[in-house]
Amino acid sequence: MAFANKMNGIFVALLVVVSMALLVWFGNGLDPWWPLLWFAPLPVLLFALRRPWWAAALVAEAAWLLGSLNLWGGYLRVLGIPFAVWLSIFGIAALAFVIAVLLFRALVLRGALWTGLLAFPATWVSLEYVRNLTSVHGTAGILAYSQLRFLPFLQLASITGPWGMAFLLLLFPAGISIGLHLRSTAPKRGLRIVAATVASIVVVLVFGTVRLAMPPSQQQVKVGLITSDEAINDDVAGSGTDTERLFRSYAGEAEKLAIQGAQVIVLPEKLGVVLDSDSKNSDSIFQSLADRTGSTFVVGQVYVVPPHKYNQARIYQPTSSSLFYNKQHLLPPMESSLTPGTGLLTLSRANPEWGVAICKDMDFTPLSRQYGKAGVGLMLVPGWDFNVDRSWHGHMAVMRGVENGFSIVRAAKNGYLTVSDSRGRIVAETRSDSAPFPALVARVPTAHSATIYLLLGDWFAWLAMGTLVFCIYQVFRLRQ
Repeated sequence: MAFANKMNGIFVALLVVVSMALLVWFGNGLDPWWPLLWFAPLPVLLFALRRPWWAAALVAEAAWLLGSLNLWGGYLRVLGIPFAVWLSIFGIAALAFVIAVLLFRALVLRGALWTGLLAFPATWVSLEYVRNLTSVHGTAGILAYSQLRFLPFLQLASITGPWGMAFLLLLFPAGISIGLHLRSTAPKRGLRIVAATVASIVVVLVFGTVRLAMPPSQQQVKVGLITSDEAINDDVAGSGTDTERLFRSYAGEAEKLAIQGAQVIVLPEKLGVVLDSDSKNSDSIFQSLADRTGSTFVVGQVYVVPPHKYNQARIYQPTSSSLFYNKQHLLPPMESSLTPGTGLLTLSRANPEWGVAICKDMDFTPLSRQYGKAGVGLMLVPGWDFNVDRSWHGHMAVMRGVENGFSIVRAAKNGYLTVSDSRGRIVAETRSDSAPFPALVARVPTAHSATIYLLLGDWFAWLAMGTLVFCIYQVFRLRQ
């Protein structure tokens, strides 16, 4: 009998691990199906309330790690990331999940139901926020990105940033698991917790639906995006003749978009290497095009001013001197030899102003918030993705627009050409491998939208950390 019970316990643990791992795999992957992540923690939380703490910890760790293997498989093929590196990154995330589960378990089993309800999401959000502050990858990998297609819910980012989204996303399974745990012993208490959990989500969804229903701004601009075929996308053209030849090819295709009425045209990042001594030749290609067509062009390049090299976006406006923006958040180790930039760039010719950033810059909330505070209504973003992450990384910028009230035009090699508005709606999009020179022309709103997040910043993350401190205090108080 004891052996049968032991085997039954092992079977249940394995079933819980597999169930959650599958939900995480498909709900938080490179192309996530957003409904799944709302239920992913539920099997582990129910298991934790019925089993010893060490069993709950082992199951939680295994389930999260197995579910996260989806990201390792993609990046291993593209970047050759060793398993040890993946394990160090996602092992920390799995440990955060274990801590959240154990704190939830300790409080609920001691009768602190409401505190336990808050403890699970507060722990995760606190650790996620700390990782965001300390990691060179910023917000990359946070749970909120799994919900980018759930537009009514995405509007919460305009108030709390991504942190409130992650909190509610984890509050839901915590509330449901407490309700199921109490269904036979204290059903009324369990029902109250479930009702409060669901009500909070309903309020957010009503807010999001109303925000989406508000009429779009009449201030619009016609934008163009262009990239090149995969053979060119896989490398950066060498300085001199190679870069000039590539620039002329791009200029010829970009002129077609200007003829179609595109007022600003964005090209990808790091098209070629431009030496400071050769800049007059390369600048003349797009400056003459801007003067001739009346359009503005944003061109990504590696700009070399010995001893420094910059990942730079060069901006060419009609009858004006060229401007430039240097990428601030560089991707290690590929860009470790480059010098990061330090300042913003806004184009005051437009009203509201337009801002410029490059690819990974949009993974960080502070930089985008600075642009939002400057009243920017449209961000122009050259990018470069890795095909496999065209959705996962390429759409992170969409959330910055919701948080800070601006539209985004992002043209990426090996990714998407994407136009999104300040509500996170994809206005137009096409893959970079859809033609030899894939191009896109679309109208996008340019009016800046004020948001609570823009005003208060990461207030919700700090509130979550304060809640976590209170929850930890409650655990020790109840033990005594």
